[in-house]
Amino acid sequence: MQLLLYPQAGDGAPVRTVELERQDGPVWSLFVPGVREGQRYGYRVHGPYDPAAGHRFNPAKVLLDPYATVIGRAPEWQLGDGPDPLWGGGRTPDPRDTEGSCALGEVADLSAFDWQGVPRPQVAAEDRLIYEVHVRSATMLKQAVPEKLRGTYLGLCHPAMISHLLDLGVTTVQLLPVHAKVHDERLVRHGLVNHWGYNTLSWFAPEPGYASCRSGAGAVAEFRTMVRELHRAGIEVFLDVVYNHSGEGDEGGPTLSLRGIDNAAHYMLDGTGGYRDVTGTGNSLDLNRPAALQLVLDSLRHWVGVMGADGFRFDLATVLGRSDSGFSPDSPLLQAISQDPLLAQVTLIAEPWDLGPEGYWLGGFPWRFMEWNDRFRDAARSLLHGDASRSELATRLGGSSDIFQAGGRRPRHSVNFITAHDGFTLHDLVSHSRKHNRANLEDNRDGSDFERSHNHGVEGPTADPMVLHRRERARRALLAMLFVSQGTPMLLGGDELGRSQQGNNNAYCQDNALSWFEWTGGADLRAYVAQLARLRREHGQLRQHDWLDGERVSWFDADGNELSEAAWQESGVLCCLLPAGNGSRPCDLLLVVHGSEAARLTAPDGFEPLFTSFGELTRGPDGRFLLEPVGVSLLRREA
Repeated sequence: MQLLLYPQAGDGAPVRTVELERQDGPVWSLFVPGVREGQRYGYRVHGPYDPAAGHRFNPAKVLLDPYATVIGRAPEWQLGDGPDPLWGGGRTPDPRDTEGSCALGEVADLSAFDWQGVPRPQVAAEDRLIYEVHVRSATMLKQAVPEKLRGTYLGLCHPAMISHLLDLGVTTVQLLPVHAKVHDERLVRHGLVNHWGYNTLSWFAPEPGYASCRSGAGAVAEFRTMVRELHRAGIEVFLDVVYNHSGEGDEGGPTLSLRGIDNAAHYMLDGTGGYRDVTGTGNSLDLNRPAALQLVLDSLRHWVGVMGADGFRFDLATVLGRSDSGFSPDSPLLQAISQDPLLAQVTLIAEPWDLGPEGYWLGGFPWRFMEWNDRFRDAARSLLHGDASRSELATRLGGSSDIFQAGGRRPRHSVNFITAHDGFTLHDLVSHSRKHNRANLEDNRDGSDFERSHNHGVEGPTADPMVLHRRERARRALLAMLFVSQGTPMLLGGDELGRSQQGNNNAYCQDNALSWFEWTGGADLRAYVAQLARLRREHGQLRQHDWLDGERVSWFDADGNELSEAAWQESGVLCCLLPAGNGSRPCDLLLVVHGSEAARLTAPDGFEPLFTSFGELTRGPDGRFLLEPVGVSLLRREA
């Protein structure tokens, strides 16, 4: 094991190589006097190159410390005609040296930050509104943010952004990955980048590209400033974290860190020299191995204790519980996370699937984990087609008790969403019936083909007023469904602005106007989302701690009839009477959800319109309320 100490840029000094000393077990260490903050460094690791045995040691490749808290230099692709020197896989070791192009760590003093006594926000679980957002995309086009700060951590916590979040009623921002990332060589060769960041280079260092100063050390300070200022406004900060794979790709991928330090201790291997890939990225971390498990736990503790994070959303979380025998909620890592005293202070959210066999585990995670609920998403989208049964809609509106109640969890454990970063934006969901991903240069093969979307008669942009009216009505109904349902709502950042990606449902590589938020319009939609959030806050029965009590909550059809067994399995108007809750305005609520057919509603005595997603709830000559196609309404009466 060799430590490489790099000179300051431009001083002409050679790279200094220091031999580490073998200690007990697998530990190598050395005290190096005179090292100061700002020192850039890397490692060379000598050992057998025997892929069949799991070993890919190659001293020609300078490696990033996987525990580096600051990135001193990002990896630099040498875009020649042949393979890049960073690519060090294959069946034989690549002899080309990467001393001049590898990623480097940087020594940092992480104690030097003034939190100014700002406490963590105390957000009640049932009051939480999550806003999924990309640090860079959110502010690149926001004129109220100074140009130097657009696309940065400091831009996201600028007063103009905080004001926007508070106006919407957001309690929690959930940031797409901010761990330092590596851009795929294929993308760079095509003038694209890994914009979303699901290609981790370091699990301890924040991405330098989101710092206004564009330096690794500056990224640490600016990230913590962002957290502090969001906390000052009462807003939590959750991180989307990727512990299921690394940015080193498959066996032909780049040797950047873990592959060259100890490949067999960190990756799932197939026994022939290749990698088991249940993530679709070329590799999967083996989180039952002590080194990989400790890496994840230490990383999580670092982002809570040092960087100030309040929670985590685990990407492709099934990998975290996988072993040779499949997924288990009792896996070492999931149990260690659940029992860790520092992590007990934060919120845990699982994306409960991966791309491997038997990879779908919605409802299968330990009780401390909330979970992304794609069953809610699909049921809500069925409003566009009018084909969801009343039974399915009622179950999702009620918090998905069929999924979570048996495990002792609450409605809040269901993270409800209509759209997320992966897929259509809300605007595109009601404007496109098929994906349009040509800009990704993958011949439109990437991205899901099963969006349950509806273009309302015209594919993409149109000036037809009737089509635009139907789209707007559908968009507002979907948003209303999100806010009136039991569970934890998650709003995709930009949906409140009418953001479009022009039908691209996998814009992971588009760091341009296709992904950036457009802030020049959408005032009416912003006000509508704020209204929905306010309704949810004011009426406690829309965000209950316990499951809906069948003796107090009643369900019926548009004529006021109790639903028969056959009617439950049919589509049609669904009404739910929610008795007065603990909100600031105690009253009985009548929730009405209906799909693509117009209908008439006979409301119980005393109920008057409170809200409707389609404009105005009026009475016909017969005294019944007129329900336009695709809508969500609330009626109230004094308790």
